[in-house]
Amino acid sequence: MQPLEQELRAIFTGTAARKRESSTLDFKEAKSNLKEAWADLAEAAVCFVNAAGGTIVVGIADNPGGPGAFVGCDLDADVLRQRIYHLTSPGLLVDVAEQSYADTRLLVIKVPEGVEVHSTVRGYTYQRVNDECLPMRPAEVSRLTEERRGIDWSATSSLRPVDDVDPLAIRHCRRLLQTSGDSTRQSYARMSDLDLLRALRAVAEDGNLTRSGELLLCRNAASAPPDAVVYQHRKTQAGEPDAILRLETPLVLAFEDLIQAVRARQGITPLTLPDGQQLQIEDYPMTAVREAVANALIHGDWRARTPVSIEHSPEYLKVTSPGPLVSGITIHNILTKGSRARYPALTSAFRILGLAEEVGQGVDRMYREMIRSGRDTPVIAEDKDQVSVLFRGQPPNTRIAKFLAALPPEEQNDTDTLLIVLLLCRKRTVNAGELAPVIQRSESEAQAVLRRLSGEPVSILEPTRGTQSRSRPSYRLKGDAITRLGNAVAYHGRASEEIDRKVVDHVRDYGEINNRTVQRLFDVDVYAARDMLQELVARKMITRISEQTRGVAVRYGPGTKFPETRKTAPKKRTQPPQESEENPLF
Repeated sequence: MQPLEQELRAIFTGTAARKRESSTLDFKEAKSNLKEAWADLAEAAVCFVNAAGGTIVVGIADNPGGPGAFVGCDLDADVLRQRIYHLTSPGLLVDVAEQSYADTRLLVIKVPEGVEVHSTVRGYTYQRVNDECLPMRPAEVSRLTEERRGIDWSATSSLRPVDDVDPLAIRHCRRLLQTSGDSTRQSYARMSDLDLLRALRAVAEDGNLTRSGELLLCRNAASAPPDAVVYQHRKTQAGEPDAILRLETPLVLAFEDLIQAVRARQGITPLTLPDGQQLQIEDYPMTAVREAVANALIHGDWRARTPVSIEHSPEYLKVTSPGPLVSGITIHNILTKGSRARYPALTSAFRILGLAEEVGQGVDRMYREMIRSGRDTPVIAEDKDQVSVLFRGQPPNTRIAKFLAALPPEEQNDTDTLLIVLLLCRKRTVNAGELAPVIQRSESEAQAVLRRLSGEPVSILEPTRGTQSRSRPSYRLKGDAITRLGNAVAYHGRASEEIDRKVVDHVRDYGEINNRTVQRLFDVDVYAARDMLQELVARKMITRISEQTRGVAVRYGPGTKFPETRKTAPKKRTQPPQESEENPLF
């Protein structure tokens, strides 16, 4: 089922259309007056073209849901397409198609992401933000225009001479490059100061520093607010700050000071894997924190004259940067859309210095590091004025961390795989249609991932019996995977059927079982094995047969409700045909 059909079905079954709207989907009821209807839909199209594009479905009432919401639309598709073009500036080309659902004629308007900023012919400019169509302020129009025309504010001259570079900042840059494992970066460290600044795109055409160079390497940068970064730490979520850092430019030094401030207040949870490997799980994985801070510094809108803010407590760590997401990026495509730099020159400098990940990997890495440490994914929120990344500080789920650490290396680094495991710890089954928005991919791509994880060498998923014959079945965790995840699986502490089968088979073969054997059978620790045995004893499937009553060597044999061996019915002996006396061969 296509995504739009899923939304229409949800509305038909009772969900209000306004609750199904998003940053890329809007439902409209055409106004009764023809000119007002055209103007209203042209305005809605402007909202989407100035964001990441989207779909407008005409002929559905906002509220309530159910069959009555499908009021239909009698507008002519070709005329509507022409009117939207003539009612927008510059003229906006959209695709308008008829679609029938529940015996109702609808119009589906597909709006592309724009290459420039559009407005209505009356001069009003709007932009889609989450599920709202909001007017744009002059500064927002200017920012979007520059982004779409490829104008890099950070590459323009700051009018500050190259001699204004802070010596400590340039030395720190050389240290970062020297300690890099990349030979190209190491070669930058041997350059002269001027050549290094040029490599960092810090020198403008007029010979002065670019705004990027000023932000990165100068004190009291005019391109930034007086406090470029503000860090606050609280011992409790709502308590008074016990540490406040107000960091000025240069950003290269502020970044290092900020990371050290977070690291100094980190807690560590030790974790031992079944193979004896030791892991140290931080309260907030520093790799994820570094990426969030780097993204805030290079993608935040410095023209807003607002500092980057970091709030840190045991309950959460929140990184907030000024300005919205870069044009074309939304919270619904941020994992797969790829990186778009608001300030290419500043972004390039951060990447050369090794302070930010390669293109399109920063947000992925935040997700991966949080899930692999046994925690929830980061929460990314956006409005017109700021973007925030929230890391929750709950204790790590060591079961998930152990399980993921035992996967093949390529799967440990696959964001799709980690998101699927986390999702199936919370719900029993998932299909491609349900998974697609979670991993921010198409249904066919989601199906390919599910199929891969159900085959060797990973083999942690299986299609459900009732859907396995379908082209896109529902998938669930295999019994062994659920057993290893233990209480991390919310709906099932362990795969009881799988446990019963393996324990019964072992007792039948060897006559007994103990804690050590259960640990080996299910790859669990001594306490999880104890719990499994206690439950089987309580159900009278097994009973203690040794005099020893405590410890891992206690032996258990068949109980009063131990499954009997199925007796196979004897095969009926077939009598050979009787030889006829009239057989001509004899």
